[in-house]
Amino acid sequence: MIKALFLDIDGTLVSFQTHEIPASAVAAIDAARRRGCQVFIATGRPQILINNLGALQSRGLIDGYVTMNGGYCFVGNEVIYKSSIPADEARVLLDYCTARLIPCVVVGEHNICVCHADDRVRSIFYDYLHAAPIPEVSPDEALRGREVFQMTPFIVAEEETELRPHLPHCEIGRWHPAFVDVTALGNTKQRGIDQICRHFGIDVSETMAIGDGGNDIPMLRHAGIGVAMGNADKTVQAAAGHVTDTVDNDGLAKAIERFVLA
Repeated sequence: MIKALFLDIDGTLVSFQTHEIPASAVAAIDAARRRGCQVFIATGRPQILINNLGALQSRGLIDGYVTMNGGYCFVGNEVIYKSSIPADEARVLLDYCTARLIPCVVVGEHNICVCHADDRVRSIFYDYLHAAPIPEVSPDEALRGREVFQMTPFIVAEEETELRPHLPHCEIGRWHPAFVDVTALGNTKQRGIDQICRHFGIDVSETMAIGDGGNDIPMLRHAGIGVAMGNADKTVQAAAGHVTDTVDNDGLAKAIERFVLA
């Protein structure tokens, strides 16, 4: 029996086309909770950028959150796990971006900022992902007196390869070709599932995770049942035990109906 659902947001819960949660997904999640299944968000977004879950939040359908790819987990007002990037490696990453004028989003516990913002930030974060505008600051201001939990540099695969040896105590996850999410070593959505399960006394074998991005692969492999969306990249689908339909063709609802409601 599945006792806990872990759901990615972008491309899984929320359509990239409509920027909304399909009504079928809301109905299926509601039915799952009435069956006694708890529902958790597992996202790369920090809490401050989670602005598209109103259809679930207004109905009280979310039991907890794994945010920043597992680096910050909370239930209600209680933070059950947090782990920050080592300060020296945060500086190395931001110096790399500054030398090349690469945009980089820096996320603290309760705040967010961006350095070297350009059209990529505006077109992807604001226009495509519908995130709220992020304050633009200098590199020194971005790190001053701030514990950093996630950094999002707009680097391509070749730059990621160049950076990796200089960030030995960091995880680098990619769910969009234009940028990566950097967190402290060990912080993945798999870690987030474990923290939530420990908090609620749930066995991992009783969980199901659904996602579509590269940063979802650790949780899709770890959960009792891992389901990739039909719109996921082939590498993500290969990592999951099952593949459902696309987000815009009721894929989330179909997966819940098959594994939780049947």
